[in-house]
Amino acid sequence: VQLQASGGGLVQAGASLRLSCAASGRIFSSDSMGWFRQATGKEREFVASIRWGAGTTYYADPVKGRFTISRNKAENTVYLQMNGLKPEDTAVYYCGIGRSPWDMDYWGKGTQVTVSS
Repeated sequence: VQLQASGGGLVQAGASLRLSCAASGRIFSSDSMGWFRQATGKEREFVASIRWGAGTTYYADPVKGRFTISRNKAENTVYLQMNGLKPEDTAVYYCGIGRSPWDMDYWGKGTQVTVSS
């Protein structure tokens, strides 16, 4: 499976962005896709994930209520709608696919999200 993320950019605090991650190859119902992020000088951290089959979603506490993950099965694409962006959301965002909502086996190249204050 290859993953291609897009949608990052430079925005002001309070703005919205939508990230997309298109997957080539087959995605199984037992798979999960997710978004992680890595800020400069910090470790990669979990942001949100979704079980491909059931659509169950999971979120990190800092983004609950602001970010929404969704999927389009027909297009093999997962989205991350980010509202109310804060400067602390600045990071490179990576999409991944794996057997667990919190443990990705394959990663796409990241997309930079920068939020200015």
